Amino acid sequence: MVDEKIKQLGIKIPEAIKPVGAYVPAVRVGNLLFLSGILPFREGKILRKGKVGKEISIQEASEDAIQTVLNALAVVKDYIGSLDKVKRCVKITGYIASSEEFIEQPKVLNPASELIIRIFGESGRHCRVAVGVCSLPLDAPVEMDFIFEVE
Repeated sequence: MVDEKIKQLGIKIPEAIKPVGAYVPAVRVGNLLFLSGILPFREGKILRKGKVGKEISIQEASEDAIQTVLNALAVVKDYIGSLDKVKRCVKITGYIASSEEFIEQPKVLNPASELIIRIFGESGRHCRVAVGVCSLPLDAPVEMDFIFEVE
């Protein structure tokens, strides 16, 4: 069971963050759950601000990506009641606010992808896109959206 695996890994899923705009955090279409863009909030605040490759290192941005995964799982759990109902992580799109010279966006997302795989096992293996962008909401360095297959 996924909920048990999360406990074994010592991971704490935070409370789901409520949207601050004219959108919903998740939409279910059949057995697919699409998440809106998720930011690296912790206790109501963005972990850090700036561009990767300038003010923020790959390591710091990777920590933000991991927090973003935890926030996404909180949305999933809030929406469907239990992470045990997740059959598969289908796709992750990661947007990395990058300096003009920065070209290692996939390295920012690798620890987040590895976390999903540790939690869901083979069902955590997903398609992924890593995109460098000039800016993100609230000057966050990372934003991610997700597609999950659910029961």
